[in-house]
Amino acid sequence: MNKVNFKYARIQGQELAANTMYAKGIFSMCWELVQRDVMEQEDADLFREIDGWFSRHLPYPPQCKNQENVVCFFKTENTEEMMNMIRPACWLLEKYDHPYYLVYTNTPGEIVYEDKYQVAVKAPGKLIIEELQDSWSPE
Repeated sequence: MNKVNFKYARIQGQELAANTMYAKGIFSMCWELVQRDVMEQEDADLFREIDGWFSRHLPYPPQCKNQENVVCFFKTENTEEMMNMIRPACWLLEKYDHPYYLVYTNTPGEIVYEDKYQVAVKAPGKLIIEELQDSWSPE
């Protein structure tokens, strides 16, 4: 199979964020584990260090500051350093049995913010629930 190149990546969970009705991102998932006292203190401190590094190195989209209904994706062209820094947060999710997915896409949605490392896109708004299609199975 040919190599597929994707422009954007996101680490997200199974649960939906109430404001966006979109899968929560890795920072939200980890902060929830910290705030509910699920993480041991040493692990919570590690996540605070990770979060601090991102706060110092990535611009904070104004739409996120204003709590608008946006979802952020990393740009894959500039994510090597960021992915190295985020891996320990993935390890924390694994340690506390919190499922997550690494999602790659070329079509994240309508981009409302962009910088060197990331984009913020409008959350889809309404969930689209389709009827169950007819079975494709021959039996």
